[in-house]
Amino acid sequence: MAEHYRIAIIGSGPAGLSAAAHAATLGLSHVLIEKTGHLSDTISRYQKGKHVMATPSQLVLRADIAFEAGKREAVLGAWETAAARAGVNVRYHAEVIAIMGTGEPIAGSLQQVVTRRRDGGSDRRELQRCAPPYRLMLANGDSLVADAVILAIGTQGNPNLMTCPGSDNANVQYQLDDPAAYNDEHIFVIGGGDAGIENALGLAADAAQRNVVTLVNRSAEFSTAKDANVTALMAARDAGRISIMTGTTTRSIGPGWLVLDTGEGEVRARCDRIIARMGSAPPRGFVESCGVAFASSDRLAFPPLSAVFESTAPGIFVVGALAGYPLIKHCINQGYDVVEFINGNRALKPADEPLLEARLAGLPGRHGVDYWLEMLRSNITILNGMSPLQMREFMLDSAVRSYRAGDVIFARNAPGSSLFGIASGEVLVEVDPADTSITVPIPAGSIVGEVGLISGRPRGATIRAGSDCIVVEISRTAALKLMSAVPAAAREVARITTERSLLQIFKSGLTPADLTDVIASAKVETVRAGETIIREGEVGDDIFIIRSGSMVVEKAIGGKTIFLNYVPAGSHVGEMAVIDGGRRSATVRAAVKSEVVRLEGEAFRALLANRPGLATRLREEMASRTALNRFIESRKDSFGGVVEMYTGIANFLVDNGIGEATDVLLIDEKLCVGCDNCEKACADSHDGLSRLDREAGRTYAHLHVPTSCRHCEHPHCMADCPPNAIRRGPAGEVTIDDTCIGCGNCQRGCPYGVIRMDSVPPRKPWLIGWLLFGQGPGPGEPDSAWRYEHARKRPEKPKKAIKCDMCAGQSGGPACVRACPTGAAIRVLPEQFLSVALLDRDSG
Repeated sequence: MAEHYRIAIIGSGPAGLSAAAHAATLGLSHVLIEKTGHLSDTISRYQKGKHVMATPSQLVLRADIAFEAGKREAVLGAWETAAARAGVNVRYHAEVIAIMGTGEPIAGSLQQVVTRRRDGGSDRRELQRCAPPYRLMLANGDSLVADAVILAIGTQGNPNLMTCPGSDNANVQYQLDDPAAYNDEHIFVIGGGDAGIENALGLAADAAQRNVVTLVNRSAEFSTAKDANVTALMAARDAGRISIMTGTTTRSIGPGWLVLDTGEGEVRARCDRIIARMGSAPPRGFVESCGVAFASSDRLAFPPLSAVFESTAPGIFVVGALAGYPLIKHCINQGYDVVEFINGNRALKPADEPLLEARLAGLPGRHGVDYWLEMLRSNITILNGMSPLQMREFMLDSAVRSYRAGDVIFARNAPGSSLFGIASGEVLVEVDPADTSITVPIPAGSIVGEVGLISGRPRGATIRAGSDCIVVEISRTAALKLMSAVPAAAREVARITTERSLLQIFKSGLTPADLTDVIASAKVETVRAGETIIREGEVGDDIFIIRSGSMVVEKAIGGKTIFLNYVPAGSHVGEMAVIDGGRRSATVRAAVKSEVVRLEGEAFRALLANRPGLATRLREEMASRTALNRFIESRKDSFGGVVEMYTGIANFLVDNGIGEATDVLLIDEKLCVGCDNCEKACADSHDGLSRLDREAGRTYAHLHVPTSCRHCEHPHCMADCPPNAIRRGPAGEVTIDDTCIGCGNCQRGCPYGVIRMDSVPPRKPWLIGWLLFGQGPGPGEPDSAWRYEHARKRPEKPKKAIKCDMCAGQSGGPACVRACPTGAAIRVLPEQFLSVALLDRDSG
């Protein structure tokens, strides 16, 4: 007969080991099955010397094994000792290959269930029938039987693999055992989660190893990593030990090199080794073969579980990373709690219950944590794909509030990048700041604030509660983590943002109902810098909405490529083929790495048929583009050289960062007389410190781009500002406030060299001070002597980040433009880039 146990635990990681230790303490017959020859294979495979964190710090640890932050080796040693002391029954080198319900009537299939009363009354005892016992088949041919099975197998055995050409090369690996084993290598670590950051830090820890380490992260932020790891990574970068490439993906790999797609284009680099740490997915095939269902067909989906970790297969429980709750302290608590439940304790609450009770305390009614978590999960569409366990972790990083009708949730132009999910009631969007009575209702289940989340720009409208409502505020970090971990949430955010973008761009009285079929066909695509989305002469009728980045439009005329237009984010291209049915009339390529929404031409053509007003509006827009094409075509012989110069200037602007700019200073050197009034005016407006360098920068023909902030659509400087001192103002200006701590991260992150660190001098005395007491420089006198004298007499003040702020808050606009006597200095918006080149043509 097969061995029979009350509980069989598969996997000896933190969750499985904790479950086994508690079963041993309670005297329950159990077996802990581990396919390797040691406990906790996932922790054992951490790199040598890795510091294991114990987060969240405020969470109470509930377990029969001790755990505190420390080196990997110390943690494993403590667990080995605790397992031996508790008498855990471990079966090593045993791999479960199948779990089957036997249906056999085995003695002991009735268990005594004890319901403990929280008010101190007598416990209630009753007999309940267990789930059918399960037979576990092992790889060596053995089998055993258990009344309950705990799956604690984790996900690390199923890593996400690289898929680019060359990813099967010998220099690609998915595990780092000992960072000290690598010396004098150029190593790229792919992935910005905790594992990737820790691997990069380990490889760069000892300067004597002489490794050149670069961390590559797909996004601009490290949303899935712990704060302590991100802080350590930035410190290593600042010390010159690690390079970081964000917004970057791998295009191809070869022996000794790799090619990366960055925001500015393709980069080829020496690479001796690639360590890919891009996360992992549940081992779905095995788990489903055990009769356990998953929440959806997504590869990253997790099994839906009850509040006590029971799966869709009665008697099979799932804990740890496979439950979607990967932090070690949570896993240890889960192992303890599930054994308590199996042993009959129905009164035990999760260890994070007090934390969540505090989060939910302000909500109406006398409902418990489980009620509110399920209410929020089921009512807000982007949360539908989360398991109850994921919801618990998610709510520890989010806030939920109730609002009365008329309350402001957030105001127009307010800074903020969090997302808001509407759980009940409705909110109103004030679309016209001049008339707050004009509103658009957003119903329960939907979201608001997605523009701030995606673009980082200030709030575009005021949002008020249209009725009494309950709203969850999801921090940017939590929202990005949600979309990374739950594909259904990412798709829903993309659907909502696409719908609202189309309503805003096309207007013409469209409603969400009009866009149902168009949205169903929409696909969000990332486009590399320089990549073509529409090619002149080809057949195609898809329309593209530019979600982020920018595009340039070009046309082949007389055997040469002529620049036609610059198209910033929030615009659309490709509608001409849908309306006139012809071939593509121009080529459209990405100026910088961009994101577009592709709409199928057939679905959009049906929309035009139902909405004639939209077709009329698009024809009017198309007419101006067609006129420009014909104008250039007709004049190519009479001023071909001017057309080429115009194209060269336009390409020069895009190549020098104008592709991601929202406002940039340009100087026409034909008009500039070198008076430096622009610099002086900037200094006078900013405590004596000029924000621009007129002579620096690049020039094409006679159009000069000085060193001055471009106020990028997605500012590089914002990516790593510890005090969050960099904000975007209501006019799109990127500014640095007084909370700057002078860390210099923004200066290092800016690719255009427009930020510097400097000590702010005292304000110059008023004119009356100079007249009566001789204080400071007089009218027309340079202030350099004043600044020098101040610096000589006083201790140096801490330096802070200095950059152009477009003279925000000052009347009359940027001082540099106002002070130019010849009109050579102009500030240009994205939609004006083409006009600059056209004016240059006319002046020639």
